[in-house]
Amino acid sequence: MREEMAQREVAELHRSHQKPRSPEGWGLLLALWYLAFYKPIITESHLRRKNIKFIFIRFSAWQYAGCDKLWAGLVTTLCDSIRHHFGALPLSVYHVMGTRPRFASGFSQKEWVLKRGTCLKLWGMLFVLGAGLAVLLVALLVPGIKDHHALKVVGSAVTSLSGSGLVLGAFSVLKNLLVSEKQKIERLTNSERFASQLGFMSKVHREVGVLVDFLAFMEIFERRRLRVVLEITSLDICYPEKVAGVLNAMNTLLSDANTPFIFILAVDPSIIIPCLEQTGCMKGLADNGYLYLNRTVTLPFSIPEMGARSRLQCLEAAVQTREDLMYRIITSNVERRRAKCQGVLEVPSRQEADAEAVRCIHEAFHCLHDGADPLARYLPTNSTHVRRIVNTIPITLRLLLHRTGTPGTPSPRAAAAWVVLADQWPCRLSWVLQCLEDAWQSQPAPDFGAQSLWSIFQENVGELSALQQPLHNVLSLDGDPELFQTFLAYDFPFTAHDARAFLGVTVNLDHSIRHKMGLLRGLDRLQKATATPASCDVQCPH
Repeated sequence: MREEMAQREVAELHRSHQKPRSPEGWGLLLALWYLAFYKPIITESHLRRKNIKFIFIRFSAWQYAGCDKLWAGLVTTLCDSIRHHFGALPLSVYHVMGTRPRFASGFSQKEWVLKRGTCLKLWGMLFVLGAGLAVLLVALLVPGIKDHHALKVVGSAVTSLSGSGLVLGAFSVLKNLLVSEKQKIERLTNSERFASQLGFMSKVHREVGVLVDFLAFMEIFERRRLRVVLEITSLDICYPEKVAGVLNAMNTLLSDANTPFIFILAVDPSIIIPCLEQTGCMKGLADNGYLYLNRTVTLPFSIPEMGARSRLQCLEAAVQTREDLMYRIITSNVERRRAKCQGVLEVPSRQEADAEAVRCIHEAFHCLHDGADPLARYLPTNSTHVRRIVNTIPITLRLLLHRTGTPGTPSPRAAAAWVVLADQWPCRLSWVLQCLEDAWQSQPAPDFGAQSLWSIFQENVGELSALQQPLHNVLSLDGDPELFQTFLAYDFPFTAHDARAFLGVTVNLDHSIRHKMGLLRGLDRLQKATATPASCDVQCPH
């Protein structure tokens, strides 16, 4: 994401010749000036900006597992991180004098409009304050007027009233400077009347709304898009109620259309889904945690099993943590210096690989858009599922090119069809893959690479039917069974060889489903073996 950020920054600078600004040094004074006296306008040129800045925030749920409301820890971490990133002073001034950005009327390219009302009020208060001070000084210093108490009272009153407005404004800024949004939310949650406090969520939502408006203001000031990336980890070691609370907080923060938040949820679905099904948040979803996750996550990425090379890298990383083997780090640094000049020569090959990946992605999307292609009619009607497919196809194709190194094997159309298959029928595809995996493990040299996946499914569908009770929630994720047959039997007859090629890059298929199927299948076979008594005919030696 940092590489993407740097590339977009260079491209936008080349396009618009406008350097981005930062609220640091002189930029801080300029930001405070705009906050006080100008209203931000969202123009057409701002909407065309492609440069982006990511603000990374890490949230470990385990650190807040002891509090009553884990989602409150998520919100306070968000508020505190944004305040720390931009500084307390700009955010405090925005609380008092800031204005929410509005869209431009017509084709105006002015991004800042003077706050005439604020300027008139300020000048009016300064004028009245100056007049009051002048009257007071005249009443105190001029010899002939010293005895007029009425003039002193008028001067004092005018000075006090006009100055009180300025003092109140400065006091509000100072109050927001000392009391952060995190402290406000913590004060609400620590209240003894927390459970019965009316309007608590509205207050929290108001604080988050101020942050969202402040980010929109800073987007126009910095001349680039801002996105807050929250990485949520350790959620699968918390209590079920707290897991549901964090996911509900995520959905609340993402409920607005133009929200600047991106959540990266790093969890184990085999643990999270039972936690969700134990809580009351599943009412109306048939107590199915898979459906809840599918409606929450817009880009699923199930990490495949670790390969041989990754195991070696993990072992090497573990070895390097040993103090008696630290010399390996020094050796790797020397090798990295030697390979610098080779890395310069490898840049064109990386650019060629990236260009080939872009070409394959365009070809795959063309197949999805082509109405004459059979693949187009298998696209889901749910917009969330369509977004999942669109987000997953580029990743799958790039992983394919990285693993094979040979363009066109498998084809981009086949890769797109495989992504659609994994999204629309995750249970049936997982069952076929589990049957293939069991066959590969039981036979030393299996020779069924040309066998179609549909024939494998037909051979083992009876066993799947026997396990439909424990797999009920997973089976409900699948689409139309007749379309599944048409897909694999006629339009896209994938073989076992194709499944082996795609298995390592299938990121939109939850691998915990296949592992659960393998366990149920093994237990079912074990029960059948113990239920059938073995016949033995042993002749007595006597």
